[in-house]
Amino acid sequence: MKKLLTLLLTLFVALTLVACTTDKETPTPVDPKPTDPKPTDPEFTVGEDDLYLITDLGTIDDKSFNQGSYEGLDKFAKEAGLEKAQYIRPQGEGDQVYKAAIDQAVAAGAKVIVTPGFLFEGAVHEAQEQYPNVKFIAVDFEPAVNYVPKVGANTVSLLYREEQSGFLAGYAAVKDGYTKLGFMGGMAVPAVVNFGYGYLSGAEYAAKEMGVDVEVKYHYTGKFVESPEIQTLAASWYNSGTEVIFSCGGGIYASVLAAAKQSTDKFVIGVDSDQTVEDELFITSAMKSLQTSVYDAAKAVYAGNFQGGKTLRYGADQDGVSLSSDFSRFKTFTETDYKAIYDKLAKNTDGILDSIYSIADSKEGDNLTVKEVMSTLTFEKVTLEIFE
Repeated sequence: MKKLLTLLLTLFVALTLVACTTDKETPTPVDPKPTDPKPTDPEFTVGEDDLYLITDLGTIDDKSFNQGSYEGLDKFAKEAGLEKAQYIRPQGEGDQVYKAAIDQAVAAGAKVIVTPGFLFEGAVHEAQEQYPNVKFIAVDFEPAVNYVPKVGANTVSLLYREEQSGFLAGYAAVKDGYTKLGFMGGMAVPAVVNFGYGYLSGAEYAAKEMGVDVEVKYHYTGKFVESPEIQTLAASWYNSGTEVIFSCGGGIYASVLAAAKQSTDKFVIGVDSDQTVEDELFITSAMKSLQTSVYDAAKAVYAGNFQGGKTLRYGADQDGVSLSSDFSRFKTFTETDYKAIYDKLAKNTDGILDSIYSIADSKEGDNLTVKEVMSTLTFEKVTLEIFE
């Protein structure tokens, strides 16, 4: 049972978290990968306007969540003989705006619509009933209204064990010698929260192994795009001693990276997709199988294996989470070290998964603030500071 964590800073984020509607226990395994027919089969046909992705907050080239999801759909589109997959960027946010974008895609002829991000849960909940002949791929959420999920027969939900990916990032950072860490999330939606809690859990696990103390600064920016305010805060953290910041909010990485470049020997951890290709200051990225899972789900529609009505959960046991494959950015943490801890996660060796906190642990407490949720964390070696 987790003990209470004594927070050393009394300035807490007053954000309200939505209740998690998924169970922390691993469900009966399902195979998310479709089988034949392949795109080369004569009966396999995909129309030019069949495949659409609608972006959430951010852009199609955010080097993160939107882009990773689109790349999976686009890969399938190209294999099916199309020039590219289509996409729509909503002009704003909110259920009505997102639903209007879905209506626009359907009017254009969409047969498959990918919606990446928790903020689509209300719009897809409505659209899946209105358009029963359209297949929806709900990435990172289950369609819901008033926090009650309903995955329609024409919808598949793809969820990821972000806390495991965050764990790997926090563990690797501390094992590599970093003891002054930062976490900057985007909006405090479940996926971002899980990344953050996993990051702290991994840092704690490594700190116990090494017998070291770790300091972590923690903040939700409330957005998924870059801003001068984010850069200023990141710079202040680096100037006060923070060595590496986990940038967990789509396009905010640009602001964190800019702050790192203004400093000396300061680094960044990316998220969702492999952001190490963006700059040498990224030591790794906490990734989830966006491209593969979206590609598989889209292909399944035309292969006749679409798993409508189901929620597929991707963790280490399904190779659904990972760090970047390039380990040259680390000082001492090796690929062998990574494979050893990954194997523990995949097999739940010594009950390691129970040491990783996620928002699912607080599912019975609706409307918990960040302060209240954080107070249930157990860290003997981590000093946690929360910033507005």
